[in-house]
Amino acid sequence: MEHITLLLAIVVVTALVFDFTNGFHDTANAMATTISTGALKPKTAVAMSAVLNLVGAFLSVEVAKTISGGIVNENGLRTEVIFAALVGAILWNLLTWLVGLPSSSSHALFGGLIGAAVMSAGWSSINGGTVVTKVLLPAIAAPLVAGLAAMLAAKLTYRINRNVTDENQLKSTAKGYRAGQIASAGLVSLAHGTNDAQKTMGIITLALVTGGVLAPGSNPPMWVIVSAGVAIALGTYLGGWRIIRTMGKGLTDLQPPQGFAAQTSAATVILASSHLGFSLSTTQSCSGAVMGAGLGRKGGVVRWSTATRMFVAWGLTLPAAGLVGAGAEFLTKQGPWGITATAILLVGGSFAIWLASRRQPVDHTNVNDTEDATADEPRGVVTTAMAAVAPPPTASAVSDLSATIPAPAAAPDDTPRPAATV
Repeated sequence: MEHITLLLAIVVVTALVFDFTNGFHDTANAMATTISTGALKPKTAVAMSAVLNLVGAFLSVEVAKTISGGIVNENGLRTEVIFAALVGAILWNLLTWLVGLPSSSSHALFGGLIGAAVMSAGWSSINGGTVVTKVLLPAIAAPLVAGLAAMLAAKLTYRINRNVTDENQLKSTAKGYRAGQIASAGLVSLAHGTNDAQKTMGIITLALVTGGVLAPGSNPPMWVIVSAGVAIALGTYLGGWRIIRTMGKGLTDLQPPQGFAAQTSAATVILASSHLGFSLSTTQSCSGAVMGAGLGRKGGVVRWSTATRMFVAWGLTLPAAGLVGAGAEFLTKQGPWGITATAILLVGGSFAIWLASRRQPVDHTNVNDTEDATADEPRGVVTTAMAAVAPPPTASAVSDLSATIPAPAAAPDDTPRPAATV
């Protein structure tokens, strides 16, 4: 580490700041459904997720090698390019966090890196084949696969328990699914650490290669692995409450069996991709799984207005972060004053977004609040248990039931009474 220059040190610190934003931006991936269904208290959930993200950071370096030596050509790459890429990624992460949209931190990083590299050395600096096979294709396939798996798992769960009617069995089954949610949420957190923490390891390793500290093709040093793991764990513990609200309550209303199905499906997809070195978006995988689980329950719905906003954010992430990264690289090419101006813009923009977020704070005390007041009405233990294993009656069933109940006889004063309703 004795060869690290001031500029390289700034890049390393900026990369860890991105890792921190990645942590609180993506906390919702693991814990949104667990929090929304009440399986864990909010602060307990994010603490558990933070610890498992840290553990996951030590399990593999395959994704880190994809970032450090696959997307862009290392030869001739300037350290300033890495700094510009991180500026684009951090600002996009903060902006989407402000509006509560679960966009991809991974694609923000890729977009910033591609935009900055193209501004610095042209399109020849990008390995198009790697971008297509290990970034774009997984981005399309991951949410579809996770969503389909979650939908089928949720349908199977409700089918298995359709004949459960005993009150004690209902309560026992409900507790079992809540325990399963906790275990599957832990698995998602572990998977997130194996995939997303490595992206920062890869970007720091790439910066060390461009600065001449490491040879091309080197694995991340241990101090890089430790620092990246700690940064993402701290960010996760902070809790991205705005995005947790969107994924937990904004996309669909989940019951414990659906939450268990969503989290297990997402974790399987993420762990498999980490093993293969595919740097997919954990956000897209988990969001797809949540929507799939929402459709897996009879009568379940997805709020497509929220989903559409999310899809738009996914599509904009790569180009938007790329444009910011390219603009930042244009400034850094001007020399020391340009690097200073870029740093000032990063700090000023981050502070402005934070101030905007204080107008309507969202934290662990109100993360489960919704605009519909009835969503927060207390429910009895038996009612909750029954809801956990049996879908609610459909509108047509309620209509059929109400049709069988006659209107009451007229009152003694012959004043007509309204028909009974259910």
